[in-house]
Amino acid sequence: MSHSKKRVTIKEVAADANASLSTVSMVVNGKGYVSDSKRKIVLNSIRKLGYVPSASARSLASNRTNNIGFILRESHFTLSEPFYTRIFLGAEFESKNQNYYVLLATVPDDYKRGTDTPRLLKERNVDGIIIAGKVNINLLREVEDSGIPFVLVDYQYKSYPSITIDNRNAAIEAVRYLIGKGHTDVAFLGADISHPSISERLEGYQLAMMHADPPETGELVFIDEHQSPTLQTGYELGVKILNGAKRPTAVFCANDALALGLIKYAREKKIRIPEDLAVVGFDDVEGGKFSTPQLTTVRVFKEQIGELALKLLAELLDDVPKSNTRYERSNHMLTVPTELIVRESA
Repeated sequence: MSHSKKRVTIKEVAADANASLSTVSMVVNGKGYVSDSKRKIVLNSIRKLGYVPSASARSLASNRTNNIGFILRESHFTLSEPFYTRIFLGAEFESKNQNYYVLLATVPDDYKRGTDTPRLLKERNVDGIIIAGKVNINLLREVEDSGIPFVLVDYQYKSYPSITIDNRNAAIEAVRYLIGKGHTDVAFLGADISHPSISERLEGYQLAMMHADPPETGELVFIDEHQSPTLQTGYELGVKILNGAKRPTAVFCANDALALGLIKYAREKKIRIPEDLAVVGFDDVEGGKFSTPQLTTVRVFKEQIGELALKLLAELLDDVPKSNTRYERSNHMLTVPTELIVRESA
């Protein structure tokens, strides 16, 4: 018959160290003033007895839940496009290092305050919140009014902290790559242009084309402002691009889903990729690696963005100095670099 070892309590540590419960609690949680000599005695008792504070005990002592909320739109979570779910995984991995639990909540695109309020926000059982992607303004205002610290990912709102992608420079690099391959008629394919990331990618495309030789006027811009940048949208825009009066020889797409939709229609039309039409996407989702042909794209380090979002939020909650990183950081924004991945489509 086996006997489990009895868990050492904080009372036993206090008795061994001849200290009060509050003193031991302050040492364990690193809060409040305790003299160096007394701190050493308490720490020695903790080591000697093998005391391990429980998560619940830490939470009670620090008035923390040790929970982080992660909110994104239902459409971003349910689509086969796994961009934001990879960011969520990155945040989940980093949460273990920061001793937090991540609670996931999805909200509808037409969010209504009160009716669609996530449970974690209603019950205020989180210390902070990560909001991923473009969400309804009503949600942003409700989170703002709650006073709960939050960090945005791939989106910007007022001057609140955010993790963004170096979209403009990445787009310039991708379009210059196409120009360098001899293409002069390079089109842009996009949707939901009100999203900051999409609009910045359009700006990068326009800047690269303006500095081309000869400069282009941007007449080959195809945008569906009323649709999300999905595979279906890419297919439908492909119908317009490839049946127009002036067919481009290359297309820079605002994301991989659009690019894969375009390629699907092009193959149905017997248009060869990349011989007749070069295609470059953006995001580097899994589907692009296994498409025919394999998709040339801009790699976004999605898991790393999730990790950085969790770290930044933890910094805000702990009020610790910002660590030095290789990322471009302003007072409220951290911009993550990208990488052009050349495969078969361009």
